[in-house]
Amino acid sequence: MSEWIHCQLSDVCDFFIGGTPSRNQPEFWATPPNGSPWLAISDLKSKFLWGSKEHITELGALSSNVKIIPSDSIVMSFKLSIGRAGITKKAMYCNEAIAFFKPFQSELDSRWLYHAIPRAAEKVVTDSAVKGATLNKKKIAEIPLHLPPLNEQVGLATVLDTLDTQIQKTEALIAKLEKVKEGLLHDLLTRGIDENGRLRPSPAQAPELYKESPLGLIPREWGIGSLGDLSTSSVIGPFGSDLVASDYRSAGVPVVFVRDVVSKMFTWKSDVYVDNQKAASLSAHDAVGGDVLLTKMGLPPCIACTYPSEFPEGIITADIVRLRPDKSRVLPDWISNYANSEHVAAQVRGITSGVTRPKVTLGDVRSLKVAVPSLEDQHAILLRVSEASRRVILARASLSKLLSEKSGLMNDLLTGRVRVTPLLDQAQATTPE
Repeated sequence: MSEWIHCQLSDVCDFFIGGTPSRNQPEFWATPPNGSPWLAISDLKSKFLWGSKEHITELGALSSNVKIIPSDSIVMSFKLSIGRAGITKKAMYCNEAIAFFKPFQSELDSRWLYHAIPRAAEKVVTDSAVKGATLNKKKIAEIPLHLPPLNEQVGLATVLDTLDTQIQKTEALIAKLEKVKEGLLHDLLTRGIDENGRLRPSPAQAPELYKESPLGLIPREWGIGSLGDLSTSSVIGPFGSDLVASDYRSAGVPVVFVRDVVSKMFTWKSDVYVDNQKAASLSAHDAVGGDVLLTKMGLPPCIACTYPSEFPEGIITADIVRLRPDKSRVLPDWISNYANSEHVAAQVRGITSGVTRPKVTLGDVRSLKVAVPSLEDQHAILLRVSEASRRVILARASLSKLLSEKSGLMNDLLTGRVRVTPLLDQAQATTPE
């Protein structure tokens, strides 16, 4: 590592700051495809950037004295979300919260800079900068770089770019699987399956297989029930002073918040507990395996999940409704999947229409109607849903592994703890075709 050098960004790179034309001057702004794309921090959501839907004219660019950013340039936010970086894929402008860089070609590889600059920028964030969430030109110029020789920069960027490609392909696969699952779920919850285990023909194909209902057309064999009628008990969390922050402990009986439900599957993020004595006093608000939890508030409310049987008995908070399904009539996963469907979402919109902050009551939740096939059909449908979910889970696990691998490699490669040369053959061998 003796050939690595410590320098500042300004030693190996020119940088420029963007600007925003006046919003009061309509001639400064254009409707695509006219003008050139304009980039804001909110557009820095992925590695490759195409600009926002907002375009500015050449006159608008001149008014704010900004330079055009060439394609394949590295940009970085230095206000609000410091260090968020991307690579432009077409010529564009940017606002005054974004800097773009022009490396000295004999010293700095731009692809290496993309990977290195987010972490490097953190080193010049002072306490005052954190409060204001901003860097100035002087601080940007002082961003420290631990710079390998140019050939190693290129090799390091190749390894990390390869991982980025795998990550992007996995993210695209997840999005595709999620879309397939959503479509399958809609069809299964609307049409069900026939005696041969296949998706029942649609109403357009076989109208005789369906009947009218408050939920629209449903298979003739299915019934309709309200969530209240399909549950042996239904409660909301404790009110007011019955459960406050001073009751929380670092161990004991888990406390379940809205944030643990909003992903449509139970994902306990809260890490909050109450002691056994407090839990006993709130036993009317307990949650056990097989219960269905729904959110009372949110955009939208009534997001549902099934409380997992392997998770310890918990206590719900005030903004959650807990249903205990009558399992002789309906399966918990059927309720939670159907509650997350458009059939129930439409009912919720009807209840909350015109309200600034949508919210439902326990009575509202009890009144929501769901279709009810036979238990045998529910089992068969949920098996299909479970298989689609399994594919998504496996893809997400693969993504998590790739992200972890990239984080570890960045720690090693950007510090020089691991040299990039032995990894190049491996990276090239695993590049997706």
